[in-house]
This record gives sequence, structure tokens and C-alpha cells, in this order.
Amino acid sequence: MSQITKRAMEASLKKLLLKKPIYKITINDIAEDCGINRMTFYYHFKNIYDLAEWSCEEDAAKALAGNKTYDTWQEGFLQIFEAVKENKPFVMNVYRSVSHEQVEAYLYKITYDLLIYVVDETAKGMPVSEEDKAFIANFYKYAFVGLMLDWIRNDMREDPHRIIDKLSLLMHGNFPRALEAYRTDNH
Repeated sequence: MSQITKRAMEASLKKLLLKKPIYKITINDIAEDCGINRMTFYYHFKNIYDLAEWSCEEDAAKALAGNKTYDTWQEGFLQIFEAVKENKPFVMNVYRSVSHEQVEAYLYKITYDLLIYVVDETAKGMPVSEEDKAFIANFYKYAFVGLMLDWIRNDMREDPHRIIDKLSLLMHGNFPRALEAYRTDNH
């Protein structure tokens, strides 16, 4: 029952965001729209931003399911773009009215989670330190999220498939090359 209630609150928040900015939405608005009381809301979330963060994390988990390998990272990243675009009013509202730092932190986290899986998989059997693998994943995370933030700032006009195709061409073979450069037996 808990997940059903959380999903109902999420749906209410997304519906309300079509009418007004997040900072003007109250917990009473969500409770009234869902047919729950305020205490039920507080049982699940600290505030509306906590609900928004939970919603983003849920969407990311669905988007990345099964797409965290070297062969599927492009699909995983495309799914992130698609999830953001599918929730455009929600993302744009949070990005513009709260603090874009919250959206950026969310994108950095999910992108790093995707990339560290890819780096770990590609590094299997290679003597590369965890610190160096994290450095590589972080480097690409900043590039990927930078592209996505530009896309969001430009009102998500460019086709995500086109962005991924360009990125895929640019990235082809880069993970193995980067790991090869960081092999501990090369130093």
C-alpha cells in the first residue's frame, strides 16, 4: 500500500506542476488531490522537494534497468533523456523555480551510477585502482551531464537520439583506452 500512496502523491505533484510552479504547491494541495490527509504525506516524505527527489530516483531506476553495460550504456543514457523529456513540465519547473542544483545533483548521481558500472565491467581483469576507475567515471559524468543540461536549458528541442548518436561516435572505444592508460602495471 505504501508504494501505491507514494505513486498517487507523485501523480498529484506532476499534475499540479502543470498548473503552477513547485514553490506554490502546498502539501494540502497534494493531500486534497490524492484524497489523503497531511499526516499521510508526512509519513512518507519530509516535504514536497523530498517527494520530487523520490520521483526523480524512481524514474531513473526504471530508465536504467538493464542498461548499465558497455554494450548498452548508450541505451541507458538515452533512457535518461527520454525519462527527463517525458517529465518535461516537472523537470523544467523544478529546474527553473527551485534550484537547478537539485536537478544537476540528481543527473550527476544517475549518470555516475550508469558510468561506474560500464567502467567496472570494461576494467574486469585489468589492474586499475578503484580511485582511477572513479576518476574516469567522474570525468565522463561531467561531459554527459553538461550535454544534458544544455539540452534542458534549450527547452529539450534537439532529438535525444541524435545527441546519443553523436556521443556514441565520440565515445567509441574510449572506456577501454582510458582504462589502459590507468593500468597500475604501466606505471
